[in-house]
Amino acid sequence: MALGPYWNLRIDRYDRIFVITMQKAPENRLNVKFAQEIIKAMRDIERELGPDSEGCVITRGNDEKFWCTGLELDEADTNPFANSDGFYPLLATLLDYPFPTIALLTGHTFGGACPFSLAHDYRIMNSKRGFFSMPPVDLGLHFPGIGYLPRLKLRPQVARKMLLEAHRWTGKQALEDGIVDEVAEPSVMLEAALKKAKSIQGRAKMGVYSLLRNELWGEATEKLKSISYVHGRIVSAPAKAKI
Repeated sequence: MALGPYWNLRIDRYDRIFVITMQKAPENRLNVKFAQEIIKAMRDIERELGPDSEGCVITRGNDEKFWCTGLELDEADTNPFANSDGFYPLLATLLDYPFPTIALLTGHTFGGACPFSLAHDYRIMNSKRGFFSMPPVDLGLHFPGIGYLPRLKLRPQVARKMLLEAHRWTGKQALEDGIVDEVAEPSVMLEAALKKAKSIQGRAKMGVYSLLRNELWGEATEKLKSISYVHGRIVSAPAKAKI
């Protein structure tokens, strides 16, 4: 079965491992359409793999400069429900996905891309290029649950640096602080991600992977679900500053 085509996405298959390459110029910024396209691709992959089977999904950038630089903040100026229809459902989908996921951070990972990457099970980062930084404190940006993934997945001091100090990490520093699980040279990043995927793809075959993940991070899942597809109230205001 051929998957796609998709808008600004390419899907490559390596047996039971699927690689989603984000190709939205210039920096893979997330808007409603792009977030929903990633969700669509993930659901198609889920159906292709079938229930209680081995499999893994990797998301990667299209080059060695960017993985994703967060949200298209301007979209919220004209659509106050943009994040409720796109970004939050994308994070919730990853957190409740029945197969292991790996974020292959090929380059810069900024803003909303940080919780996007943290919603994956594993992160592998370019060892030579790219920064990891989440600057909502500098942008006047907040949404309910913005701190859940840093708090649940990182040490308190690291979560504080991320959310309250807008610290900027290199790949090596992100590895030292436990934000990423591995760093790899640009020329072998994909090979490193595929190797990791092969080692974990079998974890899904007993059908409890998502259940067990949510024993660990379920607070974040429930919070994000509670603000997804909500139109009766505004759940997040536009940023006070733009980048």
